[in-house]
Amino acid sequence: MSEGTLGKDAQKPVDGGGVATFDIGLYLLTVLVWGTSWIALKWQLGVVAPEISVFWRFLSASVLMIVWLAVSGKPWRFGLSLHLRFAAMGACLFCFNYYFFYIGGTVLASGLLSVIFSMAAVINLFLAALVLGARLTKRSLLAASIGVVGIACLFWPEVVGTELNLDALKALLLCLAATTIFCIGNMVSAGLQRRGIPVLSAATWGMVYGSFFLGTIGLLRGQAFIVEESARYLWSLAYLSVFASVIAFAAYLTLLGRIGAGRAGYATVLFPIVAMAISSVVEGYTWTWIAKLGVVLALSGNILILTAARR
Repeated sequence: MSEGTLGKDAQKPVDGGGVATFDIGLYLLTVLVWGTSWIALKWQLGVVAPEISVFWRFLSASVLMIVWLAVSGKPWRFGLSLHLRFAAMGACLFCFNYYFFYIGGTVLASGLLSVIFSMAAVINLFLAALVLGARLTKRSLLAASIGVVGIACLFWPEVVGTELNLDALKALLLCLAATTIFCIGNMVSAGLQRRGIPVLSAATWGMVYGSFFLGTIGLLRGQAFIVEESARYLWSLAYLSVFASVIAFAAYLTLLGRIGAGRAGYATVLFPIVAMAISSVVEGYTWTWIAKLGVVLALSGNILILTAARR
């Protein structure tokens, strides 16, 4: 979920107020969990097909979300037209978005995946202009340009190197498509908010539909619904289901309501730093000077866009 997903569930944010200790705790929890979730995603790859691993993840998360929904007392019965929107949200946020990232993860380092995903701020900017008629300012266009150049620099060693790496290029394009799909899902979620649908209710149904779509993809592709019997796979699945898909989601939504979308949005800039640091240690990612420049530019572009949006 992104900045546009809180709606009426939250307290009204105080734009000029300070940040309490509790808010800092929520912020750190969100950054650390989402920052470490990318290496857990990599540990899901190998024996089990990507769509099946994502299916197990969101099937487990949707069960937990249903329990959370029941305990919270939020509504869960809705009409057909809303269920169609829930299905669209689930397809974008909890199905194809992650499915494409899991496929991309078979080629790219986990930290690189997180940096691509952080470009959601840039893609949201252009989608808002295209669909909602939002105005593109010079500042936002400059920020978007810096971010795009940063991604190009970051992936130059991966794609070119000593010879053209078509697999890395395809993975990059697939992950950019996944991020775009995620942003479209955010717009669907924002539309549900405007209809007064609680975020928890929409997200729960979204995960249910996302799980259904993933299971259908697995059946159509003839994949085996298996679970890898290794400690690393099982622990990473539990971590992604419970922490990355439910707990971090709850922390981020609470944070949005307490400090506002502008400040909470900086989590999307910080968690790639955590992910890249882990990738360097665990996966042995090699830092070239152009890759370092790429990260700085990509994150700087996101910061400019977020500050422009806040203004």
